[in-house]
Amino acid sequence: MTMQHIYLAIPLLPLLAAVVVGLFAKFLPRAAAHVLTILGVALSFALSVYVLQHSMHSAPYNETVYSWLKSGNFSFEIGFLIDNLSAMMMVVVTFVSLMVHIYTVAYMAEDAGYARFFSYISLFTFAMLMLVMSNNFMQLFFGWEAVGLVSYLLIGFWYTRPTAIYANLKAFLVNRVGDFGFLLGIGLVLFHFGSLDYASVFSVAPQMADVQINLIGSSAWSLMTVTCILLFIGAMGKSAQVPLHVWLPDSMEGPTPISALIHAATMVTAGIFMVARMSPLFELSSTALSFVIIIGSITALFMGFLGIIQNDIKRVVAYSTLSQLGYMTVALGASAYSVAIFHLMTHAFFKALLFLGAGAVIMGMHHDQDIRNMGNLKKYLPVTWLTSLIGSLALIGTPFFSGFYSKDSIIEAVHTSHITGSGFAYFAVLAGVFVTAFYSFRMYFLVFHGAEKWRTAKHDAHDHDHHHGLAATDDPHEPGWSVKLPLILLAIPSLFVGYWAIDAMLYGDFFRGVIYVDYAAHPAMQEMTHHWHSTMHNAAGMAIHGLLSVPFALAAAGVALAWFFYTQRPDIPAGIQTKCAVLHRILENKYGFDSFNDKVFAAGSRWLGHKLWQIGDVTIIDGAMVNGTAKLIAKLAGVVRQLQTGLIYHYAFAMIIGVFLMLTFFTKV
Repeated sequence: MTMQHIYLAIPLLPLLAAVVVGLFAKFLPRAAAHVLTILGVALSFALSVYVLQHSMHSAPYNETVYSWLKSGNFSFEIGFLIDNLSAMMMVVVTFVSLMVHIYTVAYMAEDAGYARFFSYISLFTFAMLMLVMSNNFMQLFFGWEAVGLVSYLLIGFWYTRPTAIYANLKAFLVNRVGDFGFLLGIGLVLFHFGSLDYASVFSVAPQMADVQINLIGSSAWSLMTVTCILLFIGAMGKSAQVPLHVWLPDSMEGPTPISALIHAATMVTAGIFMVARMSPLFELSSTALSFVIIIGSITALFMGFLGIIQNDIKRVVAYSTLSQLGYMTVALGASAYSVAIFHLMTHAFFKALLFLGAGAVIMGMHHDQDIRNMGNLKKYLPVTWLTSLIGSLALIGTPFFSGFYSKDSIIEAVHTSHITGSGFAYFAVLAGVFVTAFYSFRMYFLVFHGAEKWRTAKHDAHDHDHHHGLAATDDPHEPGWSVKLPLILLAIPSLFVGYWAIDAMLYGDFFRGVIYVDYAAHPAMQEMTHHWHSTMHNAAGMAIHGLLSVPFALAAAGVALAWFFYTQRPDIPAGIQTKCAVLHRILENKYGFDSFNDKVFAAGSRWLGHKLWQIGDVTIIDGAMVNGTAKLIAKLAGVVRQLQTGLIYHYAFAMIIGVFLMLTFFTKV
C-alpha cells in the first residue's frame, strides 16, 4: 500500500462506515452500528499515527488526488497536504472521535436513533479529516461546510424537542454569517492570486503585500488585510468568537458525546487550524493580527465570566471552551501560531475528558444536569471523579499538567508581543486564569464534594439528555467500562502530552517549513525561544519556574476562593448575588447578545420579510400583476360589452362605417 492509498483510506474509512450504517442499519443487527463505525475510526487513528511518524522524517506530501472542474484558467481539485501540522491534527481528531464512539455505546444504549447517531458522528469525522488534510481552499471550504451541516444534524438529534431544533437552527444560521465572510475571502484569493492551491497562493503572497483594492468608492484598502479579516470572520463563526459565539452554549441541547466531539478537537478548532495554516498570509497584515488578538482577548475573558453563574454542568464546560478558544485566538494574533496549535492539541484531550466526565455524572444522576442538586459524588463515581479532577487541573494550567505548558506559553507569547492590542490581551489572559480556576473548581466542588444534595433535591422532568427506559436507583452509580475506558485514556494525554511535546512543537523543528512567522515584524516566538534555551532548558524547568509565576498564583487563588465559597461559606455567593443583582442579570442575559440578535436581526428580518410580502407579493404581484390584469380585462370587457346592443340597425351602421374607413385608408387613388 502506497502512502497515497493510506492518505485516502484515513478519511474514507469513517465515510464508508457512516454510509453503510446510515443506509443499511435496519437490515443489520443493532451492534453492527457501533462495531462498524468504531472499526472504521480505529483504523483511521492507527493509520494517522503511522502518517505522523512518517511525516516527521520525510518531506511534506502535496499532491492532487482528483481534478473536479476546470473553468478557463482556474482549476478546482481535491488534494492532500500532509505535513506535521495536518498529521498532528489527524491524530487528535481520530483519537478523540474514537473515544467518543466507544463512549457512545453506553450513553446512547437505550436511544431509538442509535444507528443514526453513529452514522452522524462517523460522517462528522470524515468531514473534519477532509478539512485538515486539504491542500487548497476549495476542499477546505467543502470540509468547513460539511462539519457545519453534520453539526446541525447532531445538535438537533432529538428533533422532537423544540429547544434542540432552536439550537441547531441557531448554530446553522450564525455559522452562515461567518461562512459568508469566509467565502468572500476565498473569492478575493481566487480573483487576485489566480489559484486556490495553498502552495501557489503562499508563494506569491509576499508580492501582493502592498496591493491596494477599492471596496467603497475610491478609498484604498490593503488586499492582505481585507482578505485575512474576511477569512478570520469565517473562523469567528466556526471557532465561536465574539460576537459569533452565541450558537455554542445552546449546542448543549445535543447528546453529551456530541458536546465532546464538537467542542474538543473538531469543529470549534477548525478556525484555529485554518488561521495557522494561513500564517503566510496573516503575517503580511499587522492590522489583521491586531483584529484577531483583540477579538480573542474579549472572548477569553468575558466568556469566562459567564461560566461563573452557570448551573447546568454541560454549560459550565461549554463556556470554558469559549474562553479557551479565545486563548488560542490570542496566540494567533501574537503570531505564536505554533503555541495556538499546541494549546489546541492539549485542550482537545482535557476538554473531551471534561465533557465525557460531565456525561458520566449526568448518567449517574439519572440525567439531572443541575450542579446544585449534586454533591459528594466522588464517593459513588470514583473513576469519573479522579479523571474529572485531572481534566480540571489541566484546564486551569497546573504545573506539569498538559494545559499548563500550552496556556502559560500563550501568556508568555502575548507578554512578549508588540502588536497593537497585546497590552489588553495580556490583561485579559491573566485575569482569565483566575476566572477559569474559579468557575472550574466551583463546578468541581459542587459536584464531587460537600453535602449529598441529590438526596433531597426534587428531580424534575427537564431531562436535557433524555434516554428512555433508564431505571433509577437510590444512589448515583458509576457507568460501565465503555464510559470509563475513554475517560482513562483521555486522562493520560491530559497529564503527559504537554510535558512530552512542548520542546519539539514550540522550540524545535516540528513546524519548520509549515508555519511561517516574520520574526523581524513579530518577534514574540523568537524571544520565547531565547528565553526557553537560556532560562527554562526543558519542560521540568518550565514547570518548576511556573510554581513561582503570577499565573500559578492567580489559579491557586481561584481554586482557594471556590473551595471557601462552595464548601465552607455557601451563604457568601448567595449574598453577593443579591447585592450585585444588576451585574448578575447582565451575566444571566449573556451580555444581551441573544436578546439583541432576537430583537434586531431576527425581528428585523421578520419585519423586512413581512413588508416585502406586503409590497412585493400582495401589492405588486397579486394586487397589480395578477388581480390588476384581471380587473383591467374586466373593465375593457365592460366597455366592449356596451357595443353589443342586439339592434340590427346599430350593426348595419357599424358595417357602413367600417366599409367607409376601408375605402378611405386602403384604396389607392
